[in-house]
This record gives sequence, C-alpha cells and structure tokens, in this order.
Amino acid sequence: MAKNLVIVESPAKAKTIENYLGKDFLVASSYGHIRDLVKKDKGIEIENHFKPIYKIPEDKKNVVKELKKLAQKADTIWLATDEDREGEAISWHLKEALELSDNKIKRIVFDEITKKAILEAIKNPRGINYNLVNAQQARRVLDRLVGFELSPILWKKIRTKLSAGRVQSVAVRLIVEREREVDAFVPESRFKVVGLFSFTDEQGNPQQLKAELARFLKDEKEVEDFLRKCSTADFVIEDVEKKPFKRSPAAPFTTSTLQQEAARKLRYSVSRTMLIAQKLYEAGYITYMRTDSVNLSDFALDAAEQAIKNDFGNKYHHRRTYQTKSANAQEAHEAIRPTDISRETITASKDEKALYELIWKRAIASQMSDAEIERTTIKIFAKGLNDQFTAKGEVILFDGFLKVYLEDTDEENAENGDEGILPPVIKGLNLKMESITATERFTRPPARYTEASLVKKLEELGIGRPSTYAPTISTIQKRCYVHKEEQQGKEREYRVITLQHNGKLTKETKTEITGADKGKLFPTDIAAVVTDFLNQHFPEIMDYQFTARVEEELDEIALGKLEYEAMLKEFYDPFHKKVIGTNDVERPDTERILGTDPSTGLIVSVRLARFGPVAQKTDPKNPEAKPFYAPLRKDQKLETITLEEALDLFKLPRVLGEYEGKEVVAAIGRFGPYIKHDGKFISIKKQYDPFTITLDEAIQVIDAKRVSDSEKYIKVFDEDPSYQILNGRWGPYLKAGKKNIKLPKDRDPNTFTFEEMLKLAEESNSSSKSKKKSK
Repeated sequence: MAKNLVIVESPAKAKTIENYLGKDFLVASSYGHIRDLVKKDKGIEIENHFKPIYKIPEDKKNVVKELKKLAQKADTIWLATDEDREGEAISWHLKEALELSDNKIKRIVFDEITKKAILEAIKNPRGINYNLVNAQQARRVLDRLVGFELSPILWKKIRTKLSAGRVQSVAVRLIVEREREVDAFVPESRFKVVGLFSFTDEQGNPQQLKAELARFLKDEKEVEDFLRKCSTADFVIEDVEKKPFKRSPAAPFTTSTLQQEAARKLRYSVSRTMLIAQKLYEAGYITYMRTDSVNLSDFALDAAEQAIKNDFGNKYHHRRTYQTKSANAQEAHEAIRPTDISRETITASKDEKALYELIWKRAIASQMSDAEIERTTIKIFAKGLNDQFTAKGEVILFDGFLKVYLEDTDEENAENGDEGILPPVIKGLNLKMESITATERFTRPPARYTEASLVKKLEELGIGRPSTYAPTISTIQKRCYVHKEEQQGKEREYRVITLQHNGKLTKETKTEITGADKGKLFPTDIAAVVTDFLNQHFPEIMDYQFTARVEEELDEIALGKLEYEAMLKEFYDPFHKKVIGTNDVERPDTERILGTDPSTGLIVSVRLARFGPVAQKTDPKNPEAKPFYAPLRKDQKLETITLEEALDLFKLPRVLGEYEGKEVVAAIGRFGPYIKHDGKFISIKKQYDPFTITLDEAIQVIDAKRVSDSEKYIKVFDEDPSYQILNGRWGPYLKAGKKNIKLPKDRDPNTFTFEEMLKLAEESNSSSKSKKKSK
C-alpha cells in the first residue's frame, strides 16, 4: 500500500496527477464536496456563534467510507484540492469527516496540473488556511440565511417555489431595470447625411471619396433646406490630418473576461465556458480557471517570449506585466493561460479545442508588440454653408499583436462611419459632388444584457466573485426569473432623401426590422413582481453597494482582518427583524386594469396567475361570475400590454375548420400554442402563430406529427399491443405497459420475440424489487 494518499476533488484531476507521482503515491478523488449544511433549522446554530451544522449526504457516504480506509493505511495525507476558498473548505471538510490529525495531513496547492507544478507543491506543503475556510463558510451561511428566510416570504406573499438570494436577486434586479429602460425608451428620428464626391488624382485616375456630415439633421424640412443649398455649393478639402497611434493588447484572461470573450467569439454560455475550462484544467492544458488576477509568472513570460520570437520574429515581442484593477483581487496567483505556451492547439473535443485556442491567443497576444496604425481624417468644407463633411480611414503600418488576436466588445449602439483605406488627397483639392444622401435613423434603447455583459456589470459593481458568476446566471434562468430568447423585431419605415449631381431631389420610403434581439436575457413577469417586492421590503439586500460591501467583508475574513461571527451578526440581526416584520405585509397586487371590452362591457385586466400571466374579463355587475381567462403570449408583459392586444388573446381558441370529419382548433395552453384534432393535442412549432395559422398549415402540422410518431415504432407485438419496441432519445427501448426498459445494445431490436420481451420485463421487475428491498 502506498505511504502517501493524495486527495483531489475530481477523478479526471486524479488521473492526470497520478501520472506525475511515483509508486509511493496513491491519488483518490472526493468527487467535490463531501459535506453540506443540513436542511433542518437552516443548518445553522445562530445562537451558537452562527455555527454551521454539516452532514455527509447519502450519495457521498460510500466515498467517505472508501477514503477513510485509504487514509488509515497511509502515513501522510496530501490534501490537493483547488487553491481558492472553495478548495480550502473541501480540504477542511476532508480533515473533519475523515478524522485526520494535523500531524498526518499536508495541504498543497498549484495553479496548473503539470509535473513541474505538482512536484514543486509536494516540496512546499502548508497547513489548512482557516481564514479562507471561514470566508467560504461565511458566504455559505450568509446565503443560506438569506435564501431560507426570504424564500418562504415569497411563497406566502407571491407564489410557491420561488427563491431569493443575496447575489441572484440583485442580478435579476439589473435585468428587470434594464428591461424597463427599454420599455420606457421613445426613439427619436434624425437624419444621417453622407456625401459621395469624385476627383481626378495626380496620375489622372478617377477617384471617389465618401464622407459624413459632422452633425445630424433633425427633420425632413431641415434636410431639404440643407440639400438645396448643397446643390449650388462648392466642396473643397480643407484639411488632411494623419495621426499615428498605437493599439495595445488586452491582458490575459481572468475568469470574468474569459466568460465574456467566449460568449462573444464562441457563443458559449457562461456555465458552458466554465465546464469546458474545468476539463482543460483537469487535463493539464491550462492554469486554474477561477481567478481575478492578470499576472503571468516569470516562467510563462519567458516561454511566451521564446514562442513569439520563434513564430513571428523579435520585433513582435514586447514583455508586459499587467496590474489587476480590482483592489480585492484574490485567490489564484496567475491569469488563465496554457500550461505549455509553445502548444498552439490540442487534441480534444471541438469545444475544448476552440476554448483552448482562444486562451492561447489571448495569452500570446498579451506579450506582443503594439499595433502601429495611421489614422487619416479628411475634412471637406462646403463653401457658403459653414458645414463640414468628414472622411476617416485607418492604415495598419505594423500589425503587432493583431497578427494573433483582437478583443471583441459588447457595444451595439455606436453609429460609426465607414472606416477604411482612403484615396490619396491634398489640402485645397476641389471635389465634385456626385450625390448626398440623408437617411433617417432612430436612436436606440439601451442594449439588453447578454450573459457576457451581465458578468461585466456584476464585476464592475463588485458583486460576486469569479466562482459565483456562472452559478448565479444559471440559477436565475432555472428559477424562471430570466430566459434567453430570440425576439423577431418589427418592421419600421424610414425615409431616404437624395440629392443627385444634377440638383434633383428624390425621396424614398424603405423598411427595416427594429427591435430584433438574439441571445439576450429577458426578465419574466414574476421577476418584475419579486424585484419590486424585495426592493420595497428589503432594500438593503437589493442595494448594489451593500452587496458589493459584503464581498469586501468576505475578502477581509479571508485575509484574517475580520471575524466570521462579527460580520454575520452585523448583517443578520437587522435582517431577521425585517423578515419577522413582513408577516403583516399584504400580498402585492399584480392586477392591472386595461379598460372595457367595447363589445361586451366586461372589464379587461391582466394579472399574475398560478401558471403565469393572464388576461381576464370580469363582469362589473356580477362580481361572483367566473371570469374569462386567456394566457399572455411569450413576448407580452403585464407592464406593457395594451387593451387591444389583450382583447386579441380572447380570440383563442380558434376553430380553423374540419379535417377528416373532425374539428381543428388552434389555442394556447399552459405549455404553449397547440393544435387540437381528434382528441389529440399537437404542439405548434415556432414558425406558426395560433392567431394566424391557417387550416392548411394546421393539417401539415397534424400529418407531420403522425409521420414522426410512426417513425418511433420499431415493433408492436400482436400478442399484447401494450408491449412495443420504440426508438427513444437514448436508443431503442421496450415499452411494457407504463414501464420503459432499455434494450441491449448488441441486439437488433427487430429480432426480439414476444417471449424474450416478457422475460426482459420480468427481469426488470425483479431487479426493481431487489433494489427497493436493499434500501
């Protein structure tokens, strides 16, 4: 038996590390946390200095039992969990659950899984850092107190199964407030003016130059007046300004910048990015992926220098060190980088390969020379108008880091002119006006949050830490406070007025799609109701500065500057008093009266019902009469729906006609729009709208569903039709009455006999009974 037992969190990590250590070391996995807070009484003895009460979950008891056996046989236990607070807490839980003495354990940390890093860690063990453990416990206890005390209030006052959280509720508030800004925004029209000019260069070649008026024009009258003056104006180049400037590369990735850039460049969700990064780390490809540091080690800087000089030449290298902007940056010692910078790509899954290459490019680019760019600005003066047109262009003199990488941005609302290579011109050159076009443009509302921009905002406000962004964003979507969707947008007209070179004015009306959004975070109606309720009764919890201050106090606990109990007591006592005070608070009234149905005289309103937002019609003369209900569409909101839109909802269900002698009906139910025919309910795909779908389209849906259902059936047994072999998501399976039984992979499902099916069902029943008995 090995004298040394190394315990890590994941089997993948264990396998990688075991390759680097000799026969005297055995590497085992704890499979993450082995203890958690009990559910009873919040899992915290509040009166006993906020002592957490832990237990080993059922699914971890065998893991702990096996680790205990291994620990008893080993001379030294090396706790090699991650180097952040969560990893430190796991090491402490292992010490407590396995009943390990201090003289038997050694704590080691490393920010990359390489042979050099592992052996270096073995040479430099330390004890468990209880300040980090206390900081992790303080966060866990604080979040448990907030969640367990606020959530029941929401169940009682709004709806069951709702949840609240110290960080999640603030994140939802950001999204709700942004949506309200979008709803309140009133677009203003203005005209962007672009001129097309021509001239002959010194070689006698015809050239064209496009330039933009330095201001917007407010309305059609101002445009026409301006263009008429332009028809008789002379245009001359007043100035040609060339300015060299340098563009510097971005710092290597932190957790948050990796999440943002992977979302922009690879279209990965935050949780997907972290899952892939975890695999890359455990396989030894990258350094630890939860960090807010932008530093690179001397080893990495030297390796980057060698790689850049070898691949691109000496002039492309520029050694750089970066400073972390956040004063509270902590936990890992390095930015996220490849463990072997000379390795440009890896052999792995498509997703892992793409993320690795993104990390490699960012790390390499951070150590490359500035890009040298010449920016040219040409100013064209319209004589007699006192107005100026401007043309801008850029020429890359030396590409530098741009040879490898350019950072993306989230900016959506900039109205930049066209920038490119400009023709050679000189000051004083006279230009011929070919055309001047004024195009109506509309101001845009603030952009809705994407996962990437939400992470950026949370980081700017100091809310959460690298390890919390992904679970927070996942949680608010799972709780149905927020959803990602594609919004189609609406058609809008805009005007184009053009002055031709012959002085003729032409007018056109064109159309464009406005309001289309893809991959954005939209709040649900319940999110708005919960946010308003918490803002009203728990303003401290929802306050951005308060939430950021809590993070700072957790950092202070990690540094040993603040006591665990003092921090929790200062927060909990006033918070708990407010919780008790909400017993007398009335339920929020979500009903919004829109007006009266002109055809019936019934009052039309919208409100939040048990299964979501609904429109309802009530009889003011007979309050006891049952209201008529209609669910709101996905793109409609309680706060913005109009009376006309609500009345349209009552047009469902729609009878479309008959098919095969049976009525065809379009409607919306709890699970979305559907077609009803012959007693069957068929979900409508996205391309159809229940309000506009035709009978022919509905018949196509019905027939397609029949074909789809028929393709599921592989075999039906005549001896007993309740026994069927079907194609499922995970392969062929036997449907025996209400039970589904997976079939062996090595058999053709068509060859099974009815007797074999009976035997398979009997074996499955016996297996189920024995499992229940053993439990």
